[in-house]
Amino acid sequence: MNAKQVEGKRLFVLDTNILMHDPSSLFRFKEHDIYLPMIVLEELDNNKKGNSEVARNARQSSRFLDDLLSNASSEAIEQGLSLNIQNIDLNHAEAGTGRLFFQTKHFKHELPDSLPGDKADNNILGTALALNTEYPDTTITLVSKDINLRIKASIVGLHAEDYTNDQVLDDVNLLHTGSKAIDDDFWDNHGKEMDSWMESGRSFYRINGPEVKSWYTNEFVYHENDGFEAIVRKIEDDDATIETVRDFRNESNSIWGINARNREQNLALNLLMDPEIDFVSLLGMAGTGKTLLSLAAGLEQTLDQKRYREIIMTRVTIPVGEDIGFLPGTEEEKMTPWMGALMDNLEVLTEPSEGGDWGRAATNDLVSQRIKIRSVNFMRGRTFLNRYVIIDEAQNLTSKQLKTLVTRAGPGTKIVCLGNIAQIDTPYLSETTSGLTYVVDRFKNWSHSGHVTLIRGERSRLADYASDIL
Repeated sequence: MNAKQVEGKRLFVLDTNILMHDPSSLFRFKEHDIYLPMIVLEELDNNKKGNSEVARNARQSSRFLDDLLSNASSEAIEQGLSLNIQNIDLNHAEAGTGRLFFQTKHFKHELPDSLPGDKADNNILGTALALNTEYPDTTITLVSKDINLRIKASIVGLHAEDYTNDQVLDDVNLLHTGSKAIDDDFWDNHGKEMDSWMESGRSFYRINGPEVKSWYTNEFVYHENDGFEAIVRKIEDDDATIETVRDFRNESNSIWGINARNREQNLALNLLMDPEIDFVSLLGMAGTGKTLLSLAAGLEQTLDQKRYREIIMTRVTIPVGEDIGFLPGTEEEKMTPWMGALMDNLEVLTEPSEGGDWGRAATNDLVSQRIKIRSVNFMRGRTFLNRYVIIDEAQNLTSKQLKTLVTRAGPGTKIVCLGNIAQIDTPYLSETTSGLTYVVDRFKNWSHSGHVTLIRGERSRLADYASDIL
């Protein structure tokens, strides 16, 4: 837990949404003790049924608690259970060394009359206030993802914090962009002992210099003025091998009839069309071409190059407005309303230059046989072989959910994650805790992954103007 600096001994009171967001949060508070009100266990029980991620997390939290309580005597429970358990998978994090306390007695809730105690949130708040009175030498901190509960805690004089252990970065502006501009004096500082050669019509350079240490494999470097664009292929100590990129802005290098309209789109197509890149992440606001570029590259490599068997597209089903309720039909039919972006882009990609309505119908039939729409909810346990998988709206997935999806990849599969971290619709997720932010940061050092942040919108002058002024 990346807590604020508070002096002295601390006791963290956990809200239920912390455990339903991250079951391993029990073990992530380092040396500090944590406290679970009885109403938290009641809420875990009420949310354990179903196939949703919240239900799975509630069940996993209960299993963790059961493991901690196994063979524990009533005296041990009263004194607090050790959280230093070594066989818990914490995704590369160390287990906590504090203790876990349960509510073993009833507290008289010291709440204002305006806050009814029969409400779960107010019950937790009242318990934390009672602990604050009972242990005046200990800083009692209420930890909750619920902003309103934290506001109420602050109003009644209780210290409250958000759960930030799953925060990838302190500032989203520090997120890896995938490309870096080089200065005018770059070649003067890095070109003295440079080697260059040609392979398959592409230029390679081996350079040495101070900036190389800050580069990542498969990161792009470019020069604004002369149009130089290259991808970093290998880094060894102070040496870097870079390769000039293909120019997909040229009409002769179109992908399924699509050409890049700006530098970032060109860099993105280089990653999407590279068979050595297994994982690609594209960030950008609406209209930057994330879905169109990914689909065009997928169709080119599936239908023309036969590199993949089919395209699988999925996204989390979170409505922006009022929910439309139950949807009849098969999995693919149920997902259709959520795939408007897919349908809009397919209209562009399947518009034949000749053949009229017959040509369009034939192209649509061919494409529909190779594109499958799947729900995120049914991805567990599956393995995708030689598939081109597009995960759209990935900013609305947690790090755990994205791990579940990315680990479905079998041999020959490429996964493309798309999203806009400024447009998150999932409760309790932010720009710094989104699963998309998490994978961009974690994959930046892998030699078979690449990332590009798309900047310029390419929809229309109306869309660009609206993005700027509205």
